[in-house]
Amino acid sequence: MVDFRDEDSVEHRLPHKRHDGADDHVGGEGAGALQAELPGAFTVRSAREAGLPPARLRSRALMVPFRGVRAPRNAPATTVLDRCRLLAPRLTGAQFFCHVTAASLWGMPLPGWTTSAPLHVGAHPPAREPRLPGVVGHRLSRLTDDLTLRHGLPVTAPATTWALLGAALAIDPLIIAADHLLTARLVDLDELRDAVVPGARGAVRLREALDAVRVGSESPRETETRLLLVRAGLPEPALNWSLHDDDGRFVARLDLAYPSYRVCVEYDGRHHASIDQFARDADRWAAIEQEGWVLIRVLSHHFTDPARLIVPRVQRALISRGWR
Repeated sequence: MVDFRDEDSVEHRLPHKRHDGADDHVGGEGAGALQAELPGAFTVRSAREAGLPPARLRSRALMVPFRGVRAPRNAPATTVLDRCRLLAPRLTGAQFFCHVTAASLWGMPLPGWTTSAPLHVGAHPPAREPRLPGVVGHRLSRLTDDLTLRHGLPVTAPATTWALLGAALAIDPLIIAADHLLTARLVDLDELRDAVVPGARGAVRLREALDAVRVGSESPRETETRLLLVRAGLPEPALNWSLHDDDGRFVARLDLAYPSYRVCVEYDGRHHASIDQFARDADRWAAIEQEGWVLIRVLSHHFTDPARLIVPRVQRALISRGWR
């Protein structure tokens, strides 16, 4: 069993008990001093062991992010990473972040609902998973040493994390997450395949997703566009293909490219762009077209009706260049 307890954790660096009562009240300068003195989140148990008076734990300078945990009221608490750091002091050496929480820590693109979802924490049997509001506990008996640290926090490894998502995500979000892992070189395809446990929840979805996973996609929209085109019966595009002119000079890197037909699809998800950026992009588009390519720009609003606003445009371009 891997034990991630760190002897330098905040539980070992709490302020010692004071006897002048300066921070025992619940507001004013004392509260500010307490907030400045505390190193970060800590457990109530460790505070008591360090000799902090109960009155200091009731200070308005502190918040209660999780039962049994205190943190300075101004501590970041917005992102998944913030919330994990607030919970971390309460974790035992046999507990770790998993499922969508670990996926977020690994930077996988996830559906929006995951940002406000409870934190998922796993435990090695015979250790017990945590049971408290705001946390979903899992007892993961199949995991042995497939754990590591991310942002200084204990997490399941990337491939295992992705496999655990099979119980919660649909096929397309699984493909998007896997594309990210492969392109970021956090895993290879064999590692993803090996992580799928036969008979586990979501195993069928995971295997189906693996058939559509590709290296090279650098954004969820690029993956979505690729899947859309292929499912519509169009050829599969090359991803982030480098275009060079006849003299070998680099011209542009194309999001989705059909080199045989000189057709490319570019996703532009920006809502705002400076005049200088727009000018650079316009020059880039012109350079692509100067090389004899048909450039199709896809914007975010096209995904409101992609079958009408994206697929026919790409199809017409391919047919004009000899496809079929």
